[in-house]
Amino acid sequence: MKQPELIPIVDLFAGPGGLGEGFSSVEGDPFRIIVSAEMEASAHQTLRLRAFYRNLKRQGAEFLAPYYRFCNEGVANPFDPKTVLDEAAEMARNEAEHEARQLILGDQEDNRTLDKILKEQGLGEASPWVLIGGPPCQAYSLVGRSRNRGKLDYKPEEDHRHFLYREYLRIIQQYRPAIFVMENVKGILSSKVDGKQIFHTILHDLADPDKALNKRKAGAASYRIYSLTCPTYFDLDENQSAEELDARDFIVRAEEYGIPQARHRVILLGVRKDLCTGSNPVRPIQLVRCPNRSVGEAIDHLPPLRSRLSKQADSNARWTELIKEHFSYLEKEARSQFGHSELWAILSQCRENLKDGLSSGGLRVPRDPKLKPSAPDLERWYTDPNVTVWLNHEARGHMASDLLRYAYSAAFAKARGRSPKGHEEFQIDGLRPNHENWESGKFSDRFRVQLKKSSATTITSHISKDGHYFIHYDPIQCRSLTVREAARLQTFPDNYFFLGNRTQQYHQVGNAVPPILSRKIGEIVKKILKP
Repeated sequence: MKQPELIPIVDLFAGPGGLGEGFSSVEGDPFRIIVSAEMEASAHQTLRLRAFYRNLKRQGAEFLAPYYRFCNEGVANPFDPKTVLDEAAEMARNEAEHEARQLILGDQEDNRTLDKILKEQGLGEASPWVLIGGPPCQAYSLVGRSRNRGKLDYKPEEDHRHFLYREYLRIIQQYRPAIFVMENVKGILSSKVDGKQIFHTILHDLADPDKALNKRKAGAASYRIYSLTCPTYFDLDENQSAEELDARDFIVRAEEYGIPQARHRVILLGVRKDLCTGSNPVRPIQLVRCPNRSVGEAIDHLPPLRSRLSKQADSNARWTELIKEHFSYLEKEARSQFGHSELWAILSQCRENLKDGLSSGGLRVPRDPKLKPSAPDLERWYTDPNVTVWLNHEARGHMASDLLRYAYSAAFAKARGRSPKGHEEFQIDGLRPNHENWESGKFSDRFRVQLKKSSATTITSHISKDGHYFIHYDPIQCRSLTVREAARLQTFPDNYFFLGNRTQQYHQVGNAVPPILSRKIGEIVKKILKP
């Protein structure tokens, strides 16, 4: 029987592979990633390991043993030259090396390497293929722009990060994918260079890459750029002006599509114009909304952990003693300031129920079958029965003063159903952080609890810096989220192993596209190319 033709995928600025993971999980396995490019070393290692897993899986479930041994037992990394692998695993490793490339797009030598791969694969208008990726967002994000404004000599037009999308554009212009999917932060909608909205420029450039790069190709098709959430699209041939569009139509709010996180991103679906005309033209296709998923549904059955103690000796006994002291102090102060309230009752309950001997976790934590998930349907996506440990589930260290704030914030959230906000709700002595502008309103949500019954706030790369915005809802654990918990809120499967040190793992997760959302986009792309 003739095998169905696979649709090649090129993944640029791939990070740890969230977009590629979603496309690779579309039913029927219609896509094949031929190259994924990422410059950061630890993200590239994660990307390569995941490619190894997928290539083993395609050979048959029985060939996945080397991957599971690495996950469950910590045996030698399959990419260590000293590791002895069987023939199937060796082939999968070689394929993963060819697929996942550590490349700096914009570097001449690395651009030549990428071009060589694409030419060898024969990519072009003659055979449908898909380009995916999200150019780095630091120059567009609101936080990044605020930081840049503090630099006296900063000039947006001289910041090369504003123009990395042109590396993505170069591939579109030269190799003409049938479809491209480009993702970026919401801040791109308001970012300006030389007084012009960068988003308007990007729309025009993506719609007509020949004109943008001044490399006109005879007969080359332009692109129509669709919203994934409504019928809006941008088409230069219809004399549309980007300035007249409501740019917010291109925002995808992930929590509306089954992701347990309020992640708002600009996602553009570009379709080559020859697919938009003729006897069977592409029609606007949107994502289908579904009920919100909560933080608790994603992480409530992961094993409870204690935070580590930083800047002092760490032990279970010392941690338990310190947290009990914190709860006792907060209960006393809450009684005197708030009278008989649910807050001090919860603080009292936490002090009484605090358990000695909680683990602080690790790179591999044994699974407890007694801990049952509250969302079995979501669990089917996450769980791999062959992975017998929780990967990347290690609590970070916190200073004693921050643990006092975490204990208070989580107890407050449990009592009030929201995080405490502003200096007015941190009046208890010892809670005030050493910030000059603490009472200015700029830090009103400096300590933010991820509420059990709500979608999480956006998991960002800032989670690699500290845990203040990502406090666990359980006061007794008194800590910020682990890498695995953040990965679950991003909807990475549990068998997705993040490599690098813990800070690098957090950074990878924070910068990624949620795979479940990506899968839904992949299903739309499949319907367009294989109606």
